[in-house]
Amino acid sequence: MKNIKFAGYFILVLIFTSCGNKTQSNNTDQSTTKTDTPQATTTKTILFFGDSLTAGYGLDDPSDAFPGVIQRKIDSAKLPYTVVNAGVSGETTAGGLGRIDWILKKKVDIFILELGANDGLRGIPVEETTQNLQAIVKKVKAKYPDAKLMMLGMQMPPSMGSDYANGFKSVFPKIAADNKMALVPFLLDGVGGNPKLNQADGIHPTSEGAKIVAGNVWKVLKGEL
Repeated sequence: MKNIKFAGYFILVLIFTSCGNKTQSNNTDQSTTKTDTPQATTTKTILFFGDSLTAGYGLDDPSDAFPGVIQRKIDSAKLPYTVVNAGVSGETTAGGLGRIDWILKKKVDIFILELGANDGLRGIPVEETTQNLQAIVKKVKAKYPDAKLMMLGMQMPPSMGSDYANGFKSVFPKIAADNKMALVPFLLDGVGGNPKLNQADGIHPTSEGAKIVAGNVWKVLKGEL
């Protein structure tokens, strides 16, 4: 995706590079008081699984990508969650499906899926993108049935053809509904098409743009925490 430039009026998000570390407790002393242990034993993991926007492509500090901004919001609110950024620039849904098993070796409490735009840029059939996304969600549900799930919606520009753009846009709410996932309809809402909030490639948000993107996610995510 990073090699493809769009017209300045539209920005594609892509998705799911590191935002937070796993908190562990190495203290096995049974005499430890309750005030010593809650943070270690109750901290939960929020996994962002996506591409270049999740990874923070083009930003001087990858932690300024929207998952990192979310972590700072969580820290400010003193909530017991750690964000894991599993974004890979250029990732397609097929690529995500190929690496999801490895990613799921780490316990996940909230899984946030941000993939698909690279499929659209390559003109991959909507049916194939749908199948890959559904397969990823199925694997997450099988491994961690109690995990909460969230879908970050993507869109294609009209230049891809109205039939394709409309079909692509409909994929994300359908999968979200079928799997009872929380949904952010369009991740780049308020950022796409604004040159002041995007890098020179016209695709990836600046650090200021990433704050707005994080806000779009936070509006939905905070209700899941």
